[in-house]
Amino acid sequence: MPDYQQRLNHVQTAMSDQQIDLLFLPISANLHYLTGIAREEPNFGNTMYPGEWLTGAWIPRQGAPILTLPRMLAEFHMGAVKGHDIRVLGDAADPLKMTADVLSSLGMVNNARIAIEDRAWAETVMNLQRLRPAATFSPASALIAPLRRIKDADEIAIMRQAGVITEAAYAATLGRLRHGMSNLDLITEVNYQLKRHGAFTNSFVTSFYNMGTNYPFDFTNREAVLQVPLEPPVSVSFDFGAAYEGYCYDYGRSVFFGEPDAEYRRVYELVMNAQAAGIAALKTGETCAQADAAARAVIEEGGYGEAFRHRLGHGIGMDVHEPPFLTAGDETVMQAGMCFTIEPSIFIPRRLGARVEDVVVVGPTGGEPLTSGYQTLHVVE
Repeated sequence: MPDYQQRLNHVQTAMSDQQIDLLFLPISANLHYLTGIAREEPNFGNTMYPGEWLTGAWIPRQGAPILTLPRMLAEFHMGAVKGHDIRVLGDAADPLKMTADVLSSLGMVNNARIAIEDRAWAETVMNLQRLRPAATFSPASALIAPLRRIKDADEIAIMRQAGVITEAAYAATLGRLRHGMSNLDLITEVNYQLKRHGAFTNSFVTSFYNMGTNYPFDFTNREAVLQVPLEPPVSVSFDFGAAYEGYCYDYGRSVFFGEPDAEYRRVYELVMNAQAAGIAALKTGETCAQADAAARAVIEEGGYGEAFRHRLGHGIGMDVHEPPFLTAGDETVMQAGMCFTIEPSIFIPRRLGARVEDVVVVGPTGGEPLTSGYQTLHVVE
């Protein structure tokens, strides 16, 4: 189990080093990382409560955090949260007054230096500016991102299990693939299998990319694309992952409906070889840009460089996409314990598409994939 007190100690040390007086974190991955206060499954539309802008933890440079919650959140969503100084805002209470009381109790002077979650509500920032007009604000990522970048053994174990769940969902879905099914069928099946095998939810929107003569690379009309029957010949690239114990997984494989031609088989092997090169390049002391270049060279030498349209990968952990990124120009030096996706692809609209993706941990002599099954091309006959 993660040592949340140790994480809190580390961030408060960083606050002292950077002369930050107060850190405010709403319900977020950063708050989850520091305290274990979990996020819920996301909603499409906002469900707002009176004074919800003050929801979160107020963390001083020394001492215990104060957690402020509107009554509805406290009673119906976060009743299991224990072991914190929790202050509940009544439905008719004044959120500005409660926040003023919290700031005063923590000794926040008018010109306090306050770090705030990068994606906090604008309403939160504006109200803090009203209460402390001379305060200086900075992003919380400057404090927390360096701590989250390196995953410890407990975190890697959780992500490994997220990978087990994800790959089990993929295996179960493979047995249900049939000609004529749609992307909607695939999305429904994958999301069901993720839950069935132990995921809290899917870590991002489950997606499929179809490439073939009759399948345009067009996502402007998502509803129409979802309903198109998958009839041979068409390649289908999976992109999905499990959320498990606060951590995200990101996984990709490609299958072919019908009999793939020689070019597709060659492209598929190029993508797999590019991933192997990228995994081997995840060495401590090398840069993110070097890893991207190592994988990209395989596809370029194979004659499909322009069809590898994106970066090699991204950091991953409690968020699906985290810095740093495996891309040209990112000169971040990789360290043991960093986790990245390695996801090369070759996409040629109306012709073919292949991609693969696994989460890989940086090591002294190369990367360690947390999933490694299903490397050969699966053909749906």
